[in-house]
Order: sequence, then structure tokens, then C-alpha cells
Amino acid sequence: MITVIGSANMDVIAQADKFPLQGETVRGKGFQTAPGGKGANQAVACARLGQQVQLIGTTGTDSFAEMIVDNLQEQGVDTSYIKKVEGPSGVAVILLTEGDNRIISIPGANHALTPERIEELKPVIRASDFVMMQLELPTDTVWYVLKLCKELQVPVMMDPAPSSSFQLEYMSYVRYLTPNETECAQLFGTSIEETVTNYPNQLLVTLGKDGVCYHDGERVISVPGVPAKVVDTTGAGDTFNGALANRIVQGSDLQSAIQFANVAASLSVGKFGAQGGMPTTQEVLSRIERLTNERG
Repeated sequence: MITVIGSANMDVIAQADKFPLQGETVRGKGFQTAPGGKGANQAVACARLGQQVQLIGTTGTDSFAEMIVDNLQEQGVDTSYIKKVEGPSGVAVILLTEGDNRIISIPGANHALTPERIEELKPVIRASDFVMMQLELPTDTVWYVLKLCKELQVPVMMDPAPSSSFQLEYMSYVRYLTPNETECAQLFGTSIEETVTNYPNQLLVTLGKDGVCYHDGERVISVPGVPAKVVDTTGAGDTFNGALANRIVQGSDLQSAIQFANVAASLSVGKFGAQGGMPTTQEVLSRIERLTNERG
């Protein structure tokens, strides 16, 4: 069982031909709402791949709350440990243009996930094979989870987003850290090759279409990206993390797990919405087979 401890939001998405400049108004091309949040996204990514997964999180008492939970259940995520608290649910305001995105995350109920709540769920975490975390939670809760997982010897994968909430001390507690290229530079301030060398088999830097870079203990490894027709990059990193955790829990070696996760992420960007393009295992394996045949 994978336990995701993280955010569950409603994404409010506006599409336009370009990002507005300061003080500028641009005409939009479309608008919709869709369930999101990095915690929920990663849980859905795992579930789509046939993985048993549960989400520990909080929603509010607004109209979004029921939509968020219903969607997770429809996707096969165990929502038994999502607690409803008074107030608004988390919201992410997403501006999408030409396949790129800019996001404002408003925590709402997500910041009501407290260390006390985590302590109540200690038996649930103890029984987990793997824990996935992001940083859309209060810092004291993040620390509590990390220390508890270390005590219980449950491995943790951390997605350090938003990067402004990251603390270097977390590295002593996480099994895998998965920043993108921009986050890596912000967090460590050194070149990617130098940084991954300092954290062998722990720091996995995602490079978008260029794949993933990490150090295997002997040398720097670059796992190539996979060609994709990009419709919407929202959720690609969450798909990567969910797919990576899925393969690691199933016993894959790290490089094979990354290769699988790269393919999953490449499929996710081909459809609209953070969760809309998250693939099934069969879709990933079919894509891998096609790529193998194309390479001869």
C-alpha cells in the first residue's frame, strides 16, 4: 500500500493565447474546474496504474469538497483518511497557455492537516510500504511525518514543491527527492551534476522532455525523456512521481522505474488537466513497446 500525505484541491483553469503582463487584461479561450492538488494528483497517478493507494488529507465544507472526494473514489483512491474541516477547500488557480502553465495555490483546508492528525494515523502509516509527500502542507506537519516515517522505517518520496517550503535538513529523512531542474537550482545552488553526485540514488532531477538525471553511486546517469505531443503540462510531475513509486514498490530497480515513469509522464501531457491524461499500466507498456519497435 502506498500512502500519499498531501493536498487535495479544486483546480480553476483559464486558457489564453498568452500570459497577461502586469496590469494587462487578455481575452481567455476557455475555463473549467477540475480536481487537483499535488497529493490528490499523485494518488490518482498511482491508482490509474493499478496500485493500492490511500490519501491522508483534508477538505473544507464548501461545494468543492464533495467533488474532490467523489473524484478520488471514482479513480480508485482510498479516501478513508480524508477529514472534512470547517472552511474552504484548497484551490489552485491555473493559467494555461501554449502548453505551459502558471499556478497560484491557495491552501485552504490543506493547512488543517496537523501533526496531531498524523499521530492519530500512526498505525496507518506503519502499515504502509511507501509514503509520498509534497510541500503544500504546514511545515510542522511535514517535519512530523518525516520523523515518524524514519522511526517506523517507512521510505518517503518527497516532491519539493513549492520549493520555497523546502529545508535542506529534509534530505536526512527522505529516500527520494524529485525536484525539477528549476527547483533543483533554487534548493541547492549548484550544477545538476554536482548536486546529484552529492546525493547518490536519492536525488532524481526531472528535466522535462530531456528526461531525468541522477547519480547511481558510481557515475551520473541521464535517463532520456520520451517524445510527446504537449497539450497541457499540468500534472506531468505528479504522474512521474506516482509511476515511479508504483514501480519501486513493485521491486523495480531505480533506472527501470525512472524509464517507466518517464513514459507515463510523456503520456500525461497529451491530454488536458492535471489528472485527465494520467495513464494506465497497459497504456504505458503499450507505449514502451511502440518505442522499442521504433528504435529497432
